[in-house]
Amino acid sequence: MKIQKYKGFALFVVATAWLSAADSIALEKARILYEKTDYPASAKLLEAGKDLSGSELNLLGRNYFMLGDYKKATGLFERAAQLEPRTSTHWHWLGRSFGRRAELSSVLTAPGYASKARQNFERAIEMDPRNLEALSDLFEYYLQAPGFLGGGLDKAQGLIEKFGAVDAIEKHWAMARLAEEKKDFHTAEAQLRRSVELAPRQIGRVVDLAMFLAKRGRTQESDSVFEQARGIEPNHPTYLWQRASILIEQKRNLPEAKQLLEKYVSSKLQPDEDHKEEARKLLAKIQGA
Repeated sequence: MKIQKYKGFALFVVATAWLSAADSIALEKARILYEKTDYPASAKLLEAGKDLSGSELNLLGRNYFMLGDYKKATGLFERAAQLEPRTSTHWHWLGRSFGRRAELSSVLTAPGYASKARQNFERAIEMDPRNLEALSDLFEYYLQAPGFLGGGLDKAQGLIEKFGAVDAIEKHWAMARLAEEKKDFHTAEAQLRRSVELAPRQIGRVVDLAMFLAKRGRTQESDSVFEQARGIEPNHPTYLWQRASILIEQKRNLPEAKQLLEKYVSSKLQPDEDHKEEARKLLAKIQGA
């Protein structure tokens, strides 16, 4: 009998390990599909599983977030946070989903959603002070939101050193954004240029400076900096998208903007670079002009 029990236990352990491995494989496949921006396929694969883990619920939530179903995404992130309350990523994405709902809702419901976005961003930082994406989102919230919703430039100022503790270059970006909101454009430009000096091959830093100059009406200087970005990687999605966007905003060189958008739409994008739907709308607008 003892041998029979031992064999039964051994089979149970093997079966459990096999199921765990299968779940891991499914999660990795779903993650790959998500990274390829195939959100429907990724979501379908995850929804075929049972008793989803916090990581699986988070990934499923991100799929629905990218598909624009922010209400469903909110529920999934809430469940993930309940299962794994010390995981910063769950609170961060929950904040993002409430933020999008605030942007899209009525004047009656928007303040409540906005406050929940802030609270969840703050919770994400509490769980992991080195979560740079959550820190950036909370910083932008403080910059943009009015005081009665928990925003304020003084609060944004209080985060500057937190950026420095994680990434010195991000600190310069944060100082630039804060200076820009204070209308101190000289300091903002100096900080952006410093970030480019520190990371001259990071195309995002160069594009940030080009966009800043364009918004200040310094078109020729902006074009020169965009050329610098193009020299780093001419088909990088960040360059293609931002360059096309600014050309359309300025209503100039529309054939070039069209070409850039077509390249962008056909590019292999990461989810945080995915503006394909908006790009297609801009293409249709250009073609119909």
